[in-house]
Amino acid sequence: MSYEKWSFRYNLLKQYVRFVDWVIHQRILIQGKENIPGNKPLVFAPNHQNALSDPMAVLLNVKHQLVWLARADIFGKSKMVDGILRFMKIMPVYRMRDGMDSLGKNEMTFNTSIRVLQNNAALALFPEAAHTFKRQIKTHKKAIPRIVFMAEERTGGELDIHIIPTGIHYSHYWKFNRTLIINFGTPIRVKPFYEDYLNDQQGAIRRLREALQEATLPLIVNFKSEKHYNDFERIRKIYGERFLQRSGLPFSRLNLFNSDRQLANRLDQLEEEKPQETEQFVETARTYGQLLKKHRLKSRLLLNDFNYLPRLLGQALLLTAGFPIFLFGLLFNGLPFFSIDWFVRTKIKDRAFWSSVILVLALILFPLFYLLELWAVAPWIPGWWRLVFVASLPFAGKLAFNWYILWRKAMGTLRVLRIKWFRKDLWKTLMQHKQELFKQLDELLPT
Repeated sequence: MSYEKWSFRYNLLKQYVRFVDWVIHQRILIQGKENIPGNKPLVFAPNHQNALSDPMAVLLNVKHQLVWLARADIFGKSKMVDGILRFMKIMPVYRMRDGMDSLGKNEMTFNTSIRVLQNNAALALFPEAAHTFKRQIKTHKKAIPRIVFMAEERTGGELDIHIIPTGIHYSHYWKFNRTLIINFGTPIRVKPFYEDYLNDQQGAIRRLREALQEATLPLIVNFKSEKHYNDFERIRKIYGERFLQRSGLPFSRLNLFNSDRQLANRLDQLEEEKPQETEQFVETARTYGQLLKKHRLKSRLLLNDFNYLPRLLGQALLLTAGFPIFLFGLLFNGLPFFSIDWFVRTKIKDRAFWSSVILVLALILFPLFYLLELWAVAPWIPGWWRLVFVASLPFAGKLAFNWYILWRKAMGTLRVLRIKWFRKDLWKTLMQHKQELFKQLDELLPT
């Protein structure tokens, strides 16, 4: 297979996967596409948190047919698997852990990578070389600098390679209907570093690696703290919208992302500069978080001077009006949806792979179920209406899930209302903990 050549079959598959990916996500927001130059050899370098979801996030949202470099141990399982990986433009990279004898096999991969770059196509690989399942970047490895310098060296420095630092952010790592934000940063031109490389190879590799990691940080939410990572992530969820509100900016997913990024940096800074105060608000956040979890509450719903009854009535009216659509969507999407959900939760131990397995199974199972359902109802649907019926099923499924989310929100509103009306001591305790935490953070994090 010629990895650098455009493939019609690959493009057909890409469009289908893009549609399924759209169904899975509530919204996909892309920033910085103007930073991707045309007619240049490119290397995309995204952060890596979430297994197969990360390469999908990038390749489905650029025009290029990206050639991915992946660890070699996913190859060699079977000829069929290897054929699928090659069709998906994935090449193996061998590491020391694969054995010294294996390293010589990288020569073919590197030669192909150079050919891809010479044809102004695009490579992609993860500079961290491992996923974390955390909002926490790992130290970049040397793979990207070595590959681009080798490509420049073998072409006499004629290539004008651009590395695109890429940030991937999920509102949740595996839940259906999440928000995905992809940030393409300012390209890093290899040529200036290559001039240094001719005189100091190791130094140039280190400087390019550090420059790429530094360029990635503004594109992601990154907690440096090891000790308080889980605490800071809890605070981000509880206090994030309040921190955005204090900035004076209106709520939007992009504004919240940028605010969360600043909040993460400020919390790391507080831990370093004021460890005692950090321990105090962390303990307050833990106690408050445990109370919320125990009573199945969301902090943003706890508002002292808010009339919850009109909100609950409005939610009830929308639920009633949308119930027929929910039933239709549930009837024809429920079995594959819940089957996939059950399989992932019971059979896949590593949560970092949950969203990846969900995507792969959804690509296969939903079309099969739709065809079976069409066969079952075809006698009652005339002519071209059968195509309309099949085409409506994924949209009905998405609407049904949104109805379910609204129902969950209504139940949350109802729980808050019952506590506020009938469990006044608990309501007072919850509000005291929230106000204490917010007061501590407001004082420690001045705008």
